[in-house]
Amino acid sequence: MPSPIKSMIQAGSTLWLDSVDPEELAKYEPMGITGATSNPKIVHDLIDTGRFDERLSKLIAKGIEDEALAWMLTDHLVREAQERFLPVWEKTKGDDGYVSFELDPLLEDPDLKLTDADRTQRYIDLGKEWSSGHKNRMIKVPATPGGIGALEELAAQGVCLNVTLIFTQHQYEQARDAIWRGAQNRKSLDGFKSVYSIFISRVDVYTHKNIPELSAAQGLVGIVNAKRTWRANEAFWADKKTPLRQQIVFASTGVKNEGDPPDKYVCLLVGDDIQTNPPELMDAIEESGKAYHKTIDQMQPQAVIDEIDAKIDMRQVERELLREGIAKFADPQKKLLKLIGQRREQLAKGPKS
Repeated sequence: MPSPIKSMIQAGSTLWLDSVDPEELAKYEPMGITGATSNPKIVHDLIDTGRFDERLSKLIAKGIEDEALAWMLTDHLVREAQERFLPVWEKTKGDDGYVSFELDPLLEDPDLKLTDADRTQRYIDLGKEWSSGHKNRMIKVPATPGGIGALEELAAQGVCLNVTLIFTQHQYEQARDAIWRGAQNRKSLDGFKSVYSIFISRVDVYTHKNIPELSAAQGLVGIVNAKRTWRANEAFWADKKTPLRQQIVFASTGVKNEGDPPDKYVCLLVGDDIQTNPPELMDAIEESGKAYHKTIDQMQPQAVIDEIDAKIDMRQVERELLREGIAKFADPQKKLLKLIGQRREQLAKGPKS
């Protein structure tokens, strides 16, 4: 009998780790993970362990400022993860084995008062910069107005894309259509790869708070939304003849409500496309002792679907969650820069006697 994680993979799921911690990657790679994602919070938490103080000290000694230092460390961690998964990328001819690199979330900081056009141009410039020379690096761009505006040009330039901060099928369609327009302006579709990260548990947090009258559908809206988006993605690409798969990434898969089983979401999304799970959720899956089977193609009961369609305005959900998401998007990068500044001061003082 395969382990729970291996049973999930055997059922058809691709598993990426929501971390670029070298120790965590070494732990889970033998279990079958084939890719990874990064973001400023992950980098912050790694630096906070103190394990990278020696590297920090060397960079600080060179006079590198905090912001540049943060990106150099991020680039280093992502590069290391890319090297680990490069054999997967080569074996699958570019269909798997990727590591996502998130572009500067400070571009969405409301305090900067950038226009959407300004953000779009910066995403284009940074996307080209951070993707250059990398075979298995995905550039993570948010499904905000500024981010979506950059997707067509980035896809046309051959940048491999992971669109993040997607809450609804409408956002997914905007992003997908922009990327497909760009892809058709490439000389060839060889190497063309895009994925779309739809956030699941945050949708249920919203409905619990704002639509408490839900009964059958409460706690299942995120799953139905994700499965509908997955179906739309399958249908759209079915006749496009792209050599590589254009996939959904099931993100925000950790439970938020006390009492929910840790694998509440992941067990209902088994069988296709990509799950990106944090280490603690991977541990919970492995410790569950379960044998997972394909569930992605099984929609929730009709009573759940009917209640969602009758009581929920998904465009309103999108507006609220995107507003909330943008407000929080820059915070982890600010915390990362603050931590690096603190580390700079501590390391300058030298070890305690």
